[in-house]
Formats: sequence, structure tokens, C-alpha cells
Amino acid sequence: MHTVNGVDLATETFGDPADPAILLIHGGGHSLLNWEEEFVQRLADGRRHVIRYDSRDAGRSTGSPAGAPPHDLRDLVADAAALIEALGVERAHLVGMSQGAAIAQLVALDHPDRVATLTLASSTPGGPGHPYDDLPGMTPELLAALSAEAPEPDWHDRAAVIDHLVEAERPFAAAGHFDEPAVRRLAERVAGRSLDIAAQLTNPFLLDAGEPWRQRLGQIKAPTLVLHGTDDPFVPVEHGRALAAEIPGARFVAMERTGHEVFPRRHWDTVVAAILAHTSSR
Repeated sequence: MHTVNGVDLATETFGDPADPAILLIHGGGHSLLNWEEEFVQRLADGRRHVIRYDSRDAGRSTGSPAGAPPHDLRDLVADAAALIEALGVERAHLVGMSQGAAIAQLVALDHPDRVATLTLASSTPGGPGHPYDDLPGMTPELLAALSAEAPEPDWHDRAAVIDHLVEAERPFAAAGHFDEPAVRRLAERVAGRSLDIAAQLTNPFLLDAGEPWRQRLGQIKAPTLVLHGTDDPFVPVEHGRALAAEIPGARFVAMERTGHEVFPRRHWDTVVAAILAHTSSR
């Protein structure tokens, strides 16, 4: 646990602290567990010091009442930058997914001295809540699924919460590639660890993202790798391509048959190799 900006952030570290540091920033509604331990260990085995942490309202970190978060996205950016310092790391390689990638973009823009490289997955230029006419919106299928307004579970009923977690992930996966057994195993761990699962699944989507920053992306100096699923129904792959095009020198890698989801196991060999190569000698 590390205390930064008046909040406690639960952290776990892997590997030798003397090795280059990789900070994993999870997406909205997720926790550090969504970075699977075996995946993290593979990065550590590549001589990296890997840190995964729970952001505010997630897992075992400081929370706020469900539906009423007192902070905004920029507070999560400040937390990430402060956590790097609290860990005694001069600069970290940031790996962010979805909302975590938005946070990573802003850390690189507002705290560039803390960032060695960026790896941005399932992301969009300018951040969540900032639509642009030149980029496609979510698919009609996902829009319909999200509009169905499924009732909240009884948050005290663990089995109901696990089912809810599984069904919340299903529409974001690539069609025909939803690994329900793996998602359910993860959901069981998440449900057993979170201090307030209702806040974790609610508050990240209520945060004010602030002013758009797409026009600032050209100022990012950190070497950047952009990873994006070809079948992402939430932020279609065109978003990832645009993001890579607008960050100087960024490299784009498409993940075939992948939706808006943390790196599926079938891509681990490719993704781990890409991240290790991207974070070497920097």
C-alpha cells in the first residue's frame, strides 16, 4: 500500500526493483487483478520491475460512495505520477488499457519527466467522453447491449455479483471469442477482493475527463506503442490507428479477433515480446 495525494493505493510488485520499471494502469471498472499474474510475471521474467495497482475505488484502494466520486480523471493522473515517485522510481514505462491508457496519455503530457515509454491499449485520441466526427462510434450491437439497462445485482450476493461481472464483459469481447470460463475465474477473484464492488463498477464511468487533449498529442515525447483489437466494439480500431498517427513516431500493432478487453491469453506471446522490446534500452 502506498499513500499519495491523501489516498491509499494498493500495489503489488514483481521482479527486481533494480530493473526498469513498468507501471500497469487498469481500465475503468477493473482492478489490478485484471492484469493476470502470469502475464505480469512474464514481463518480470524479461528483467522488468512490474507494478500493478488499484486506482481509487478499485480493489483495496481508497474508495468513495458508489455513484458519488469526489474526484475526476485528472486526480487519477496525479495519483499515477505520484505513485511513480513514491515507489522510488525516476521514470516508469507506462502500460495503460482503455481509461488507463487515457491516464497514461495525460501523465506523459503533464508529467513527462516521469515517463520513459508509453504502451496504450484499447484507447482513443483525446480521452473518454470526447467524441470526434472523424472516428466511428461504438457498434450498434454494443449500443443496444448497453441500452438494455440490466438491473444491478444484490451487491451482497457474491454469486450474483460474479454473474454480473461476467455479463458486463461479454458484449465487449470479439464475437465468437468470449472466454467465459477464464472471465468467470477472474470474476470470482475480483468479487472476493474488492472492498466495494458497487463503487468499482460505477464510479469510474462518472468521472469528469476535463478538457479534450487530442490537439496536444503531438507534444508527447515518450516513445509510444499502440495496441488495439481489430474487433473492438467500444472504440473501433480506427481510434487506435488515429492515436498512433497523432503521437510522433508511435508504432501501431493490431490484435486480430480481439475486442475491448485486456490482452487475451492467445496474444500474450506477441504482446509480451512487443512490450519488452519497446521498453528496452530506454
